[in-house]
Amino acid sequence: MDAMIPHLAKEMPNVGLTKHRGIMGDREGYPDYEHVLGFRLELKLLYDDNPELKTKKPSTKREASARLTQKVTVKNVYPAKDAMLLIAYQLQDWDDDSSVVSPTIIDLAVLSMIELVEARDQRLEKGGGRWFGNFETPTVISKIGRAKRKLNKLLDLSGYGRKESEGRDFNEDTNFGKLKRIPHAELQAFLKKHRPL
Repeated sequence: MDAMIPHLAKEMPNVGLTKHRGIMGDREGYPDYEHVLGFRLELKLLYDDNPELKTKKPSTKREASARLTQKVTVKNVYPAKDAMLLIAYQLQDWDDDSSVVSPTIIDLAVLSMIELVEARDQRLEKGGGRWFGNFETPTVISKIGRAKRKLNKLLDLSGYGRKESEGRDFNEDTNFGKLKRIPHAELQAFLKKHRPL
């Protein structure tokens, strides 16, 4: 599915999407697409397992890995123009040959990016975490930091660690931005619809 999505502009020109040049200059620059009307879209894919398809199933439920990463912040989101394009897809039998399956889009949602970013960041702060730098590194409070907070001691805001063994009050958030953790009602309703709990 990842390989097919970039062909949207060529195969479906009426959709009006073209690949955005990216404002960050790397392979995963933000945003993914721009629309002829001036909107900018960040694409996230959600795999919805097809219960009618006979395939080998993993022993544990697959965890959604899509993230709204720290590269997308209030610094680079245009509130009136930016949105997340969330596409749910399944493997379905191909009409021309029942022995072949094809990724098939079954649903989509377009959600306000600024609302998602603000909900993500509010969750970080409510959990005791914080950004370091100018929205550069999201961190969570460490075990040491939680123990200090219980004793009403001031936390060290001068830096952060990458792991607990470094002994800092904050550690880099390695699970930052997972969609299933963003408290946004429309997003969670869409995820639940395609990943029943």
